[in-house]
Amino acid sequence: MAINFLHPYYEIVRNYEKCIICRACERQCINEAHIYIQDKLQMVCDDAKCVNCHRCVSLCPTRALKIVRNGNTYKENVNWNGRTIDEIYRQAESGGVLLSSMGNPENYPIYFDKILLNASQVTNPSIDPLREPMETKVFLGTKPTDIERDKNGYIKNNLPPQIALSMPVMFSAMSYGSISYNAHESLARAAEELGIFYNTGEGGLHEDFYRYGKNTIVQVASGRFGVHPQYLNSGVAIEIKMGQGAKPGIGGHLPGTKIIGDISRTRMVPEGSDAISPAPHHDIYSIEDLRQLVYSLKEATDYKKPVIVKIAAVHNVAAIASGIARSGADIIAIDGFRGGTGAAPTRIRDNVGIPIELALASVDTRLRNENIRNNISIVVGGSIRSSADVVKAIALGADCTYIATSALLALGCHLCRSCHTGKCNWGIATQVPELVKRLNPNIGYKRLVNLLNAWQHEIKEMMGGMGINSIESLKGNRLMLRGVGLNEKELEILGIKHAGE
Repeated sequence: MAINFLHPYYEIVRNYEKCIICRACERQCINEAHIYIQDKLQMVCDDAKCVNCHRCVSLCPTRALKIVRNGNTYKENVNWNGRTIDEIYRQAESGGVLLSSMGNPENYPIYFDKILLNASQVTNPSIDPLREPMETKVFLGTKPTDIERDKNGYIKNNLPPQIALSMPVMFSAMSYGSISYNAHESLARAAEELGIFYNTGEGGLHEDFYRYGKNTIVQVASGRFGVHPQYLNSGVAIEIKMGQGAKPGIGGHLPGTKIIGDISRTRMVPEGSDAISPAPHHDIYSIEDLRQLVYSLKEATDYKKPVIVKIAAVHNVAAIASGIARSGADIIAIDGFRGGTGAAPTRIRDNVGIPIELALASVDTRLRNENIRNNISIVVGGSIRSSADVVKAIALGADCTYIATSALLALGCHLCRSCHTGKCNWGIATQVPELVKRLNPNIGYKRLVNLLNAWQHEIKEMMGGMGINSIESLKGNRLMLRGVGLNEKELEILGIKHAGE
């Protein structure tokens, strides 16, 4: 028998004085980490199967469980730490590429946490959002450079198609197949109630959700899964996915085990077949090629819908954005390297791309310097964790933000990072029927609404503290930002001063 060099990451600690052997933990754990021994009338644990999803901890009626990091250690070595050793053991055993879920967990700088907001004091009084008007509404799309008037002096409506949001936040792309039907329903219903948008991702749109079209952004990716005229015309905007932050330069892959039933029909892929999106769009090798697709989609929708181009934040992102702004696209979405995903090669997720804060600042600066900032709106994502991140992103130059991981956390996700297995104990990143039903969309959508209503209130409070009464006045207003613990180059790219200046 071969030796297993891997030791469990987590240890399930059971308080046997509190445990009433109700076996709820056993029923709730799809990974079978909890086992009932009939002969001994006792619950035991298989630590190796635990992914630390906290389902058992949350549902234990007597609070008899907790999960802790396993204390087993290798000989101390800064260069060869335990995780590095474990990954080599895992690949030596399997011969496969390491896969990971959700965002980059490495200890890279989080620039949002090193940026502080200004506040009004005497000369520029603050605004009380409870008693005075505060505008958080956002319009995304190309803006005209000049005001045109007719012969009678009235302003002509020369505004291209826009999408209007009640606040500068919307739900990012998560495909049906990577997340469950109930998760999609929760996002769609929340978007409708909040007056914002959710994104279908690259898996098409389930027929039940066409009724949410006024709050839907439909995505076109390299695999063209689920793309047809009715789909393109069902939403308010179309997003061309060129890349994503968790895996820049890498395509998508939904295993055939998930291509079943409604997912197969929605994606227009035979049941059991892997849905593979190639890394490049095979008809796009230049900005000119991208322009052809942009205008093909506009033609297919009678020029009534803005087109978004989504890219990953990479080293030359400012030059890429400049080209996209000239391609005819109305909105550019930039996804930073901390962006989440259902599955990504671990080495790509942890080593490719750049932080969204630096990418955003460099793109906004370049577009302003080239006098084409009005040509395109900017949406950013990649670990927007709070209303403060939203405000800082707007001040750095964004028009709006995308959230995904934050939304999934609101639905109950515990970041156990096992989405790629399809065994989500919380019913979010799974297609297993008995797991899907664990997420009640009647509860899920309300939690999303609560989260963003709270964020909107906090956004108003922060804007009021700065003496600003509209999102438009905050956009690109970097005078309201100061850096802490940043070097001169970082401050230069961000376009902000150090605290105290």
